[in-house]
Parts: sequence; C-alpha cells; structure tokens
Amino acid sequence: MEAGRGAAEVKPASVMSQIKRTIKYEADRTPGFGQEVMETPGCEKLKDCIQCGTCSGVCPLSIYMDYSPRQIIALTRAGFKDEVLGSLTIWLCASCYCCSVNCPQEIGITDIMYELKQRAIREGRYPKRFPIPVLAQEFTKMVRKNGRVSEGLLASKVFLKTDPAAVMGMSKLGLGLMKTGRFSLKPEKMKGHAEVKEIMREVEENNPGGQG
Repeated sequence: MEAGRGAAEVKPASVMSQIKRTIKYEADRTPGFGQEVMETPGCEKLKDCIQCGTCSGVCPLSIYMDYSPRQIIALTRAGFKDEVLGSLTIWLCASCYCCSVNCPQEIGITDIMYELKQRAIREGRYPKRFPIPVLAQEFTKMVRKNGRVSEGLLASKVFLKTDPAAVMGMSKLGLGLMKTGRFSLKPEKMKGHAEVKEIMREVEENNPGGQG
C-alpha cells in the first residue's frame, strides 16, 4: 500500500512539471495592433470571432502549431503583437482555407494569417533560415525586377539562404538537369516588365501594409 501511494503521488507531479504557464499583462499589449489588422481588406471580420474553436478543430496543421488558430485570432484582437508575429503558427498555415470555409462567422482567417505573415516579414520577425518568408521575399524581388519568376533561379536562391548544405548535396542532380536543359539559373524576363514594376510600386504606395 505504501509503495502504491508513493507511485500515485509521483505521477501527477511529473506531469505538472511539464506544463508551461504564461501570464499576459496589459503592458505586453501593443495598442492598436488588432485594429490595424482589421483595417486590412479581408480582415475586417476579425472582431466577429466568437472563439468557438472551429478553425483549430479543422486545421490539418494545428497539432504542430505553438498557438492554435483560435488563439492567434484572440491574441491579435487583444493586441499581443509580439506573441503573434513571433509565433510559428502563421508560417505553418498552408492557406488551405479549411478554417475560413467552416467558420460560422465567415471570417477570412486565412487572409488574416497572410496579413500577419506580411507584417512579420516587414519587421524581420520570422525565424531565420525559415524557407517560407525567404521564398516570399525572393519571389517578390524577382517579379519586380523581371516581371516573372524563373523557377530554377528562385529555388537556388531559397536553398542558398535557408539550407546551403542541401545545395551541395543536390549539386550532382542539379548539374545533370542543367546538361539536359531541364534546369536553368538564367533569369527570364517578360516583355513589359517595366510596367509590372510600376504596377507593383503603385500598389505598395497605395497600400503601405503590402509586401515591400
């Protein structure tokens, strides 16, 4: 009986020691952050969230996230900018739109996640060497410069900036593809790429929250 009681007492304590508790204070908030997000086209319904958890329940990647989609919505609306932009959740969002389609309030949750990614990129808040934000930035730069994307060149730049060791590991395959003409590092330009650049400039000037 003594041994049984001892084992029963140890188990709850070991489980509790694994629980990390955090307390949010008023001073941790960034006033106006939630309102700024809501003013972005597509994010207006952020205020209508009823915290039902449907988005978290249908999200195929929620089990890998540090904050569930429901929590990200709540933190954004409450103004906890540092927690939101510093989270992995916004980068794990696959833009599958399951959350938006199933939301009873018809909130564009995927659009909100996209807006949060844009803000994190502009402020350099993304995990270093994380491929998704690097891909977004290199894609935009290439379109602005050439009017279109050169897939081989884009992939090479992303790998070099996120996982250089992988480039060495795939060098033999890459050389083989280049010899057969199936892979090229030559930048491709479309006719009228200067016009595309001008369009992007106009969009960015009229939408300061857009990708820079």
